Amino acid sequence: MDPIQNPYAPGAGQRPPALTGRDDELAAFDVVLARVAKGRPERSMVLTGLRGVGKTVLLNTLRSSAVRAGWGTGKFEARPGQSLRRPLGAALHMAVRELGHPSRSGTVLGTVRSFVEADARPGTKLRDRWNPGINVPATRGRADSGDIEIDLVEVLTDIGGLALDLGTGVALHIDEMQDLEPPDVSAICAACHELSQQGLPLIVVGAGLPHLPAVLSASKSYSERLFRYVRIDRLSREAADAALAEPAADEGAAYDPAALAALYRATGGYPYFIQAYGKAVWDVATVSPICADDVAVAVPQAESELAVGFFGSRYERATPAEREYLRAMAEIGGEDPVGTAEVAVHLDRKPQSLSPARDSLLKKGLVYSGERGKVQFTVPHFGRYLRGATATE
Repeated sequence: MDPIQNPYAPGAGQRPPALTGRDDELAAFDVVLARVAKGRPERSMVLTGLRGVGKTVLLNTLRSSAVRAGWGTGKFEARPGQSLRRPLGAALHMAVRELGHPSRSGTVLGTVRSFVEADARPGTKLRDRWNPGINVPATRGRADSGDIEIDLVEVLTDIGGLALDLGTGVALHIDEMQDLEPPDVSAICAACHELSQQGLPLIVVGAGLPHLPAVLSASKSYSERLFRYVRIDRLSREAADAALAEPAADEGAAYDPAALAALYRATGGYPYFIQAYGKAVWDVATVSPICADDVAVAVPQAESELAVGFFGSRYERATPAEREYLRAMAEIGGEDPVGTAEVAVHLDRKPQSLSPARDSLLKKGLVYSGERGKVQFTVPHFGRYLRGATATE
């Protein structure tokens, strides 16, 4: 097949040519937009799932839905150890600009600027200061107390009030939400609580790893009532087949049933893998319909590329002690949750001696703890990769 016409897109956060299997989530968000437009109460939304299930793609698609509804939107990606004010200030600036009406938004932009500049510490180097590009003076005494919880409530209340006056809404999208610092998580929960009580049309749409609900709950006991949690999982067989077949059909090609079955076994229905394997199969196939033999040839090529770019890059971030921990998890449970005590027994070590490695893996986002005393890989098929890598070594 012509590689130039290859329709698949195995990129990080890159929208696939056919977004299948997410109709329920998109419809639910449309209901949220419509209810808020009518002044009905609605909760913010949190998407959770493993790496590679398409959370970022869905987050971006939901943002597009909000834009089409005439809302102001902003987005940022949380990073460990990063102050919330700078990226959030940029996202809020964008959202207010999308609302339009510059003659009415000046005061609100002044509050946004005040919120951001409250992060500037004495002696901060010029290159580390953020110029928000807001051409209005900061609103002194508003969102600049230095207490992130107080300041965030104030700035979001002002923006929500502007949206209410304009008869529209604002959606703030946060990717990798589990990487927010604990005080920032607490501030976002407090702000969402206040916005809900005031009936202001501003919602947060977050995306993160499966333990994100536990992170929010640890911050505020009422967080389970603030957010609608949506678990994003791998695609059904029907949706996975459509994700492969529809883009191929647009290019005048097709798959035979055996090829689609083989690809589902290889990918497990995970959207990122569907795109990666689909791209490899397209490049090796010579004629349509693409057959199971083409898949058999392409699978090793796709796995080799994933071993370097998708799995290998994560494995390289781990220290020798952390790699030992990861390999033990793979040997004990494969892809399933593993008890931390089991890892200690497997390695013939005391559990407390392994705590630093486990905690570091949690912070790096390579594993997560879905229940007390257990850990699991954040990346699908990581256990399979580790068992193969161990055998090679």
